[in-house]
Amino acid sequence: MENNAFLTLWIEARTRFTNQLSVVTETDLLKKLPPSVNSVGFLIRHIGEVELLFAKNVFGATDVKVVAKTVIEKRDTGEWTNLQELKEYVDYAFESLKSILEKQTDADWKTTITTNEFGTKTKAEAFGRIVSHTAYHAGQMAIIIKYGTH
Repeated sequence: MENNAFLTLWIEARTRFTNQLSVVTETDLLKKLPPSVNSVGFLIRHIGEVELLFAKNVFGATDVKVVAKTVIEKRDTGEWTNLQELKEYVDYAFESLKSILEKQTDADWKTTITTNEFGTKTKAEAFGRIVSHTAYHAGQMAIIIKYGTH
């Protein structure tokens, strides 16, 4: 699969997330669906952090700055309540990952990387993880926004 196809696939799959961002409200950020402890705001931040981690650690974007608070804490600390900041953060994550994906060659997609989270995979296989990760959490967000409370 040529690089442009990977990029097109990711951007299209990510619409499951971005379409929600255009209608989510600050009130929605606080919603949770018990017994889950993660809010919509937490999930938005988490998606951005993991995209940045992929850009940096999987695809080699050494200039990316990321402090993965949701990954470190492993729980919702209640701080993800500023919609504008969250949107800016996930925009930065999108642009960072998009930029490094555009630089990948056909040979790069076949190289292997090893991480603690998912072991040894080709970059193409690892890419499947970030596509499914964002879609998975976007589905959680949709359900929490519809049925959750704060």
